[in-house]
Amino acid sequence: MNIDISQQLNDALPLFASLIIGLAYILLVMVFRSLLVPLKAVVGFLLSLGATLGFMVFVVQDGHFINFFGFPSESPILAFLPVITIGILFGLAMDYEIFLVSKMRESYMHTGDSRKAILYGMRDSGRVVTAAAFIMMAVFFGFMMNPDAMIKSIGMALAFGVFFDAFIVRMTIVPAVMTLMGKSAWYIPKWLDKILPNIDVEGESITHKERNEE
Repeated sequence: MNIDISQQLNDALPLFASLIIGLAYILLVMVFRSLLVPLKAVVGFLLSLGATLGFMVFVVQDGHFINFFGFPSESPILAFLPVITIGILFGLAMDYEIFLVSKMRESYMHTGDSRKAILYGMRDSGRVVTAAAFIMMAVFFGFMMNPDAMIKSIGMALAFGVFFDAFIVRMTIVPAVMTLMGKSAWYIPKWLDKILPNIDVEGESITHKERNEE
């Protein structure tokens, strides 16, 4: 039964991951009005996911530092751990992405300076992402205190995933890549911009309305 369940989960995993990543890309295109920024976001998540699962294999399956993390012995990775990791980590990763990049887009729309926009986003939203990441890591570290190896492995996967995505991907790689892309990061074809619904994350419509009333 365990073999059959593991096989079913492995077969469903690519479709599950493709579905949520594809839908998230479309939604982020509508939010950021860009093709490259959402692509960078989902590629960054794939990097975080690969690093997290690789770390779990290194520790739990291969047995490195198992005494340090409190595992009784090396063991196979739980069959449903990738599904849980993808679902929870993806939601947190996209939250961090929106926190950072929405501020960058707001500044870019006002100034037209892509470099200053990145600095503005990191200055204002970087602290929010840092605090949110530490809170979630503390929560998942609490699961690691449980003596049950199954719960401990879930907590470790999510804690490491949040750390890697928040501090390596969102706070380091994202601003570096966006600096290299410059203004091209915000490119979107005019025909696509016209047909996409406008999701006003930064509240630009409210700002324009207040200015017109004044």
